[in-house]
Amino acid sequence: MKGIYLDSEASVTAEVFAVVYVPGRHRSRYPESNVEVLASAELALAQAAPEKRCYAAKLMGPARSSEGVKLYYLIGWLDENNRP
Repeated sequence: MKGIYLDSEASVTAEVFAVVYVPGRHRSRYPESNVEVLASAELALAQAAPEKRCYAAKLMGPARSSEGVKLYYLIGWLDENNRP
């Protein structure tokens, strides 16, 4: 991805499954503080809580922003209509 710099010091710098806390599902990147990385898509789907604005997703990251914040980039949402 152009303009994305993966953090070589992070333990995960690839595609990951996670639960993401978001006020809306329209953004393409999320700060590390809003992301809980999980071992599988199944775990992410099981721990998702849409009523609390926590959604299962497939992400790329973490990547370091120009401000020094670690970000994850959305690959896709893992809901019933969009499984991996």
